[in-house]
Amino acid sequence: MITIIQKPTDSVGDNSTRMVAEELTKTGVPYQFIDIDAIDPLSGTCSGELIWVCGIRQDEHQFEVINALSVDNQVINSPESIFTCASKVKTSALLQKMGIKTPETLFTASVEIAARFIEKHRLVVYKPVYGYDGNGICLISSVGELGKGPYYLQEYVPNKQDYRIFVINGKSVGAIVRRSDSLAHNIHQCGIGIPCEIDMDMDTIAGEAAMAVGVDYGGVDLLNDKEGYTVLEVNGTPNWHCMSAPIPKLLAAYLVTKKSQSRC
Repeated sequence: MITIIQKPTDSVGDNSTRMVAEELTKTGVPYQFIDIDAIDPLSGTCSGELIWVCGIRQDEHQFEVINALSVDNQVINSPESIFTCASKVKTSALLQKMGIKTPETLFTASVEIAARFIEKHRLVVYKPVYGYDGNGICLISSVGELGKGPYYLQEYVPNKQDYRIFVINGKSVGAIVRRSDSLAHNIHQCGIGIPCEIDMDMDTIAGEAAMAVGVDYGGVDLLNDKEGYTVLEVNGTPNWHCMSAPIPKLLAAYLVTKKSQSRC
């Protein structure tokens, strides 16, 4: 049995969980849904299962539920990797540790240190540490534009588009180029996604980034500058809007494989 935690943001016209569940139905592998707001993960009633987390709210309760469930179950993606992707700071630290190209980044509570970073780059990108869907991202050119810290700042890489690469088990399986008139090219920020080919360099850096943060599958966001691709962030519960690749089918097949390899 595969146990599914449904993505909270699913809607009638955009239901990621249902897409994968339909593919699981075709395989004949049984599955069930659980409402993690309506269970006690310490009761021991859920044990020895493969649990697929299509998505969770960024709140203490839901994260701690999947954390507790991971003790006696195989959770995909793991709570650790979901938390890592939710934290831009930890993601940046791991990318730097693994030598994966990413924009120069600063995280500090010091206005003075932030001011020196802004002075060095003249134009920087401010991002909420736990932001999502491109919300709250803006360009900063002076320290006076900063609000209350701490500050997560990145050098600004001029661009008119970015790339979302969907990775499963370290291999890029689908990609779109995203374009918009705003700083963040996310689909939720009125960006337009167009399927694109995955070249060798794109595949390599996206796979390395996904492995660095520990996800079984993820959405890796890239920019292409004059020196090649650079990683912006990794999403641990990604959507696959606009991709031509059959992501739900590929993801369902991966879950079935992991189920057959486990002791569940």
